[in-house]
Parts: sequence; structure tokens; C-alpha cells
Amino acid sequence: MKFVDSAKIAVKAGDGGRGCVSFRREKFVPKGGPDGGDGGRGGHVYLRGNRQLTTLLDFRYRREYLAGRGAHGLGARKTGKDGSDIVIDVPCGTVVRNAETGELIADLVGDDQSVLVARGGRGGRGNQHFATPTRQAPRIAEPGGKGESLELDMELKLMADVGLVGFPNAGKSTLISVLSAARPKIADYPFTTLVPNLGIVRYEEYRSFVMADIPGIIEGAAEGRGLGLQFLRHIERTKILVVMVSAETEDIGREYATLLKEMEKFDPLLLGKPRVAVITKMDIAPEGFLVPQLEPGIDVIPVSSVTGKGLKALKDALWKQVSLQMELT
Repeated sequence: MKFVDSAKIAVKAGDGGRGCVSFRREKFVPKGGPDGGDGGRGGHVYLRGNRQLTTLLDFRYRREYLAGRGAHGLGARKTGKDGSDIVIDVPCGTVVRNAETGELIADLVGDDQSVLVARGGRGGRGNQHFATPTRQAPRIAEPGGKGESLELDMELKLMADVGLVGFPNAGKSTLISVLSAARPKIADYPFTTLVPNLGIVRYEEYRSFVMADIPGIIEGAAEGRGLGLQFLRHIERTKILVVMVSAETEDIGREYATLLKEMEKFDPLLLGKPRVAVITKMDIAPEGFLVPQLEPGIDVIPVSSVTGKGLKALKDALWKQVSLQMELT
């Protein structure tokens, strides 16, 4: 499935039905009073989080959504039927903004969480409401109110327990493929991963966590270089960051510091998340390689996705952090 993480749509709530001009007419009641019913309310437009969805792709093909209009009022004080509401399902993790003003409307993180984004117009009042002692046969009624309409910008931010961060070819796709059932495209050239991948990592019986493979960051990513801004946003949702550097790298400390710098420039709060440093591709590490201490208090775990070296230690460290985050929330 193609991954699409942003879309723009137009929504229009239904107009209200107009009120009715009618008079009671029965045998032996030749001059009955006004009995025009009210118009029905226009349909509302809702957005709803749905954990079964993983992409905003559908909104590339359908961009306009219109709720039903209210029915007009009828005689005998009968109110018109309300217009049908529409509920638009979006993936959990979708941020919704007013496209014109940029105002945040909703952050739909929960399954079945819903928000009203456009309110239907009210129904117009029938002529029964306009009778007075001096005007006993009013021939006026209100038109229905207009339903709200607006354009929405939607942006999907992946929700995962653990996010893999690293330069292209740091081994993120290979790691997630051996730790989970995810099957990302893997090749020995930069930017093999063009879309984020999610995988469920089994830790022990009845224990698991969600891992996200974020496409490679390069220096200048926070300013939009490479795939920068398109994917850095997904890191915001993850609870724990795994910062990955290949053992082949000439200056591991510099590359690690660059990754932290790009994350900080994008959002300083990212550096406040718990993180684990991982040195990958230990099966092809240079002879005499020494695992560096990259920063105080941060675990550095050497791994090889090919031989399995260090994978259990990594899973243990990640589960420890994940369970701690569960306790805090």
C-alpha cells in the first residue's frame, strides 16, 4: 500500500430546511391558525480516528465531503427530517488544521475518537412561530441556515513505542525486519526506505511493542534537505528513540552528534525523550573496533542484524524503557 501522510479536503455541512407556511384547514374549522412546521437541521461533519487505517491515501482521490441537507417543514406542525451526518474515518495519529488559518482543530490519537469539524445549519421556523394577536395569519417563514464549510489540512504522524533514527544505510530496515514481521525494502544504497514502516516486536509471551523505521535523516534534514521534514514529524509520536550509527562510519561520535542536532533543530523536545544508542553492522566492523561511549547515561548497544549479536540485549533495553513509559502514563 502506498503511504501518504498528508492531505487536504473540503467539507460542507448540510443546510437547514426552510420553515413551512401552512394553515390549519379542517371541516368546521374554516379559519384555522398557522400550523407550518420547522425545517430540519442540516447534517454535521465529523472526523473519527480508526486504528485499522494506516494512510491518508484515500483522500488523494476524494477531496470533497458533503453532509445531507435538512428537509423542509410541513403543515400540521410537522418538522422536516434532519439531514444525515457524515463521519470521515482517518488513521489514529492524524492532526487536523484549518487550511486557511492554520488553527489546530483536532489531534486524533485514539481509536474511535471523534470531533465535529463542520456544524449543520439550523432549520428555519415555520409560520406558526410568527403569529401575534395583531397578525393571526402570518404568511412568512424562515429559510434554513447555511451549513459550515471549510478546507482541512490533515497530517499523519505515526504512533509507535520505539522509533529508529539514523542516516541512510544505518541498518534500520534490516533491524526492524529481524525484530518484527515487517518486510521493508532493503538494499545497499541510500534512501531505500521512502516510507515509514511499522513492526510489532514480540518480547516475551503476551508482551510486545511497536517499532517504527523512519526513513534516513541527513545533515540539514531539519531545513528540509533529503527527506527531512517529510518524515521527521513521525519521530514526535514515538516514546523512545533508537539512534543508530553504522560501525563502518569513520567518525561515529560526529555522526551521532549530527543526528541529535537535526532532531533538536526540528523540535527541542525530541531530546527529552528516552533514547538508546545502537552501533549496527558489527559483523563488518573494522578489526580492533572499540564500542565508544557516546554520551553520559545513554546505553550503547553493539548489534548485528545478520548474526544476531546484541539483539537480545537491545530488546531487553527497549522493553525496560517501554514498560517504564507505560507506568508513567
